[in-house]
This record gives sequence, structure tokens and C-alpha cells, in this order.
Amino acid sequence: MKAIIFNGALEKRTPSTSGMLSQYFSNELSEKGIETEIFNLADAGIPLFDITLTNTPRGVELMSKKFLEADVHFWLAPLYHGSIPGVMKNCLDWLEITSGNHQPYLTDKIIGLVCWADGLQAMNGINTMESIAKSLRAWPIPYSVPVVKSSLFDNEKSSEFSSFYTNKFNKLIHIATSKKIENYNGN
Repeated sequence: MKAIIFNGALEKRTPSTSGMLSQYFSNELSEKGIETEIFNLADAGIPLFDITLTNTPRGVELMSKKFLEADVHFWLAPLYHGSIPGVMKNCLDWLEITSGNHQPYLTDKIIGLVCWADGLQAMNGINTMESIAKSLRAWPIPYSVPVVKSSLFDNEKSSEFSSFYTNKFNKLIHIATSKKIENYNGN
């Protein structure tokens, strides 16, 4: 099984919430023996979506290949002004280049969703990602993790996630990688 962790934030500072979450998911998946790759949007070189281009940009080709090769995706996004970052949506829009494939877009891919916000509105980001995933013919799992950022860490000075959220992240990983889910989408 191959997993991709889609870091939908442009945070380049270290340590960043998105970077720490990406690494956590990568470590947990690797411990389960799952081949894992982190796709950092900040490093991907994805231009603004323009379907009229005669040549597909190299960054888009690489992204598309990685997304299609993965059996399971974990999409991680901060909530910006009520939704996911525009650059994340822009990246996903580029999957239009796969529309002519035998199985276009993200057909039958399993998607686990995580969104964090300073308040209680992270579910808005989850709903947005779920809608996008379904539009791309993927299977967002019914269990997702909306995060209240002030409760994500053990305390303000800690870089350790709270047990409340590590339990939720581990449950998401377990569900997304279970054989029951694999069998559900015909694998």
C-alpha cells in the first residue's frame, strides 16, 4: 500500500503545524509498513490552474503521478477565512489533466481529512475537502479530524500533540488503511 500526505499549507517555517502533522502521519504510516510520501505544496511548484496551456507544467505532472500512484491520501489543511487555502484547491484543480484517463481524477482513492483552525470552524475545511474529493471520484472516509488548534498540543510550549488528538489521528490512519476500506473500493 502507498500513502501520500498532502500538506495543503504554504508554511515554510519550522516547526510549522502542517509540517509537524505531515511528519506525524508519515511516521505512523511507516510504522505500519506503508510506503509513504509527503507532498509539500510549498515545494511543489504548482502554477495557477490554466487548462489552456499547451504543455502541462512539470510540477503538475509530478503531482498528478504521485497522487494517482497512492492508494490512500491524507489531506491536511489549515482553515483560512472559512475554507482551505486557495493554493490547495488550485493544486487539486490541476487533476483535470487526468480527465481523459481510463480512471480519471482520483477514482476510488481513499481520502482521510484533517483541518485545523484557531476556533471551532475547522469542520468548514473538512466539508470543503470532502466535497472536492467526491467531485474527484474519491472516497473520503466518514471519520475526519477537525482540530481546534489551541488544544492540539499538550501545552503552549510543547511540540508534542495532545493525546486527545493523537488518538484521533491514529484512528483516522487505522480506518483509512484497513482491509475493510480496501475491499470496499474493489481492491
